[in-house]
Amino acid sequence: MPELDSTVKNVVNETLDPMGRSQIRIFAEKFAKIPGIIKMTLGEPDFNVPEHVKAAAIESIKDNDSHYSDQKGILGLREAISNYLSQRFDIHYDPETEVVVTIGATEAILDSLAAIINPGDKVLIPTPTFALYIPIVKVLGGIPVQINTTDDGFRLTGERLQEVIDEEGADKVKALMLNFPGNPTGFVYSKEQLEEIVDVVKNKNMFVISDEIYAELTYGQKHISLAKLMPGKTILINGLSKSHAMTGYRIGYVVGPKDFITNVAKMHAFAVTAPSNPAQYAAKEALTNGIDDPLAMRDIYQKRRDYIVEQLNDIGYKTLLPEGAFYTFSKIPEEFHLTAIEFANKLATEGKVGVTPGVAFGEGGEGHFRMSYACSMDDIKEAMKRLRAFTEQLKN
Repeated sequence: MPELDSTVKNVVNETLDPMGRSQIRIFAEKFAKIPGIIKMTLGEPDFNVPEHVKAAAIESIKDNDSHYSDQKGILGLREAISNYLSQRFDIHYDPETEVVVTIGATEAILDSLAAIINPGDKVLIPTPTFALYIPIVKVLGGIPVQINTTDDGFRLTGERLQEVIDEEGADKVKALMLNFPGNPTGFVYSKEQLEEIVDVVKNKNMFVISDEIYAELTYGQKHISLAKLMPGKTILINGLSKSHAMTGYRIGYVVGPKDFITNVAKMHAFAVTAPSNPAQYAAKEALTNGIDDPLAMRDIYQKRRDYIVEQLNDIGYKTLLPEGAFYTFSKIPEEFHLTAIEFANKLATEGKVGVTPGVAFGEGGEGHFRMSYACSMDDIKEAMKRLRAFTEQLKN
């Protein structure tokens, strides 16, 4: 095996080199090695991809559809995305010029930020939130500005947003990252709450990148896209990973005004050329004939949510009822005198339950832990038994 030559050991990207890997992945991999552990770390749906969707991918392979697709994605899929967004959320995009199919929503985030950020530009990131926003901004030369939303029930208020913009300098703030339904909190913005944000942003020289990957997984309320309220300044990100349990197919997409999407498409082409054809045809089928496939999954998630939240609060972990996604985000009792990382490590090694420490989701996550209920009810019930026993040991 070759060793890195001494003459190039210091030839590195000085922004990327000191960064660690995703804390979510680090803890998931670490805890997976513990025998008998129940893993509630990753947001990985435990459902299979619907059969008709799998069949579409197989058919693509049988048809020898093995050549490059259009770099922005096959037109049929872009049309399906456009029709889906129109039907589901009453937002409208031209499939020819305003839609780019990406390798998962993660690439859509990278491409969108790359189309905005110049060195020194600031991006506002309410935390706790999806862990990858912060390092992506840094790698691109931007400055992530974390906004701790814990005291506001995990939502960004219009008043707080205005305060931060004033503090950071409106001329330096180029974008706001908004994630809802929220990972890790499950928070969902109402129309009135979104209008607060729109009122602050509408006259400023900044975009909002709205990551709505969990839009199909809301409980008791209909998801309202920010793009419905502010289409000219909203860059909308979504995908098939969560809605149709297609995490391994790696199909996401970004939509927005034509002039912005032109630059997104450039970055996308530089990075990946084009998505995989079988995965694209599967996604087209999912958004054409499988538009209601997520409903049955959502009903099951809701039953799991109701059970786990009741149990967590009963055991002594203050947990708000998630309005969307498939995570709980719980407060670690101060009497334990444990940081989020210390608690997660102790629970994994002694209680045999794997959770993600809240600090993995930014500064606003300290003192909390995330559990994914995208796993079986049997696992959830056993995890709650173990958590209860572990908690009694901590108290004694």
